[in-house]
Amino acid sequence: MFAALLAAGSNPAGLIIGLGLVLLIVLLIVANIKVVPQSQAYVVERLGTYHATWTAGIHVKTPFLDRIGKQVSLKEQVVDFPPQPVITKDNVTMQIDTVVFYQITDSKLYAYGVEYPLSAIENLTATTLRNIIGELELDHTLTSRDTINSQIRSILDEATDPWGIKVNRVELKNILPPREIQDAMEKQMKAERERRESILRAEGDKASRVLVAEGMKESQILQAEGEKASAILHAEAVSETKIREAEGEAQAILCVQQATAEAIRYINDAKPGEAYLILQRLNALGTVANGQATKLIIPSDLQGIAGLVASAKEAL
Repeated sequence: MFAALLAAGSNPAGLIIGLGLVLLIVLLIVANIKVVPQSQAYVVERLGTYHATWTAGIHVKTPFLDRIGKQVSLKEQVVDFPPQPVITKDNVTMQIDTVVFYQITDSKLYAYGVEYPLSAIENLTATTLRNIIGELELDHTLTSRDTINSQIRSILDEATDPWGIKVNRVELKNILPPREIQDAMEKQMKAERERRESILRAEGDKASRVLVAEGMKESQILQAEGEKASAILHAEAVSETKIREAEGEAQAILCVQQATAEAIRYINDAKPGEAYLILQRLNALGTVANGQATKLIIPSDLQGIAGLVASAKEAL
């Protein structure tokens, strides 16, 4: 090609044609160089039939023979389908809309498996949803979202395998029963909330009364224990007082007895005469006479009045 350009150098028209051919070849090569982005795949066809699947990187296709049949995104995709009318087992018509999370795992199957993949998934979702809800009653439908989601995902995942699609998750976005049923459900929920409120209030009152009763019981116990302790202390104080009084009286008696014994000892040591003894007898007789006795016993040696006076004189 370069030799032809050099040979055509002497001919300006040939040079222009040669440069044009070179530029055309360069543009053709550049136009057939393709860079596949990350998370994408290109399905390449040669002469109208599948040839290869290009993943991320640089690729060159054969001019006039190869073409990119489909560009496929390998990211997880989300599609929100509009509400679908479904009928429950107890003949209640509801509107349910679903959200499907899917991902393309085989670009070739996705390109040639089904004509309109999203439409096929939507119709398959609606049919599966009607079949599942048709076997459930209204109450079970409202309380079994996780079960319904799992069943739909399993059925869709199996059905979309020939299309090169994997269904990762299905969610029931909204479940809308008829208006009259919604009103009845709201009334039921209101009644349930009021019932729970009444139960909680009653339990609170009961707990409050129990606490008051326990407080009164504890107060009475503490009061009884206080009175018991006070009575014990009072009894101990009275007992201690009596013991001290008895000890004092015993000490006083002991002192009197000791004093009497000491006086007797002094008298004995002094060796009193007969006159002193007669005087003591007269004092004792006077003491007896001043008493309440109606009879007096006079010693034999004092029966004579004269003897009594004589004795007194001798004593004096």
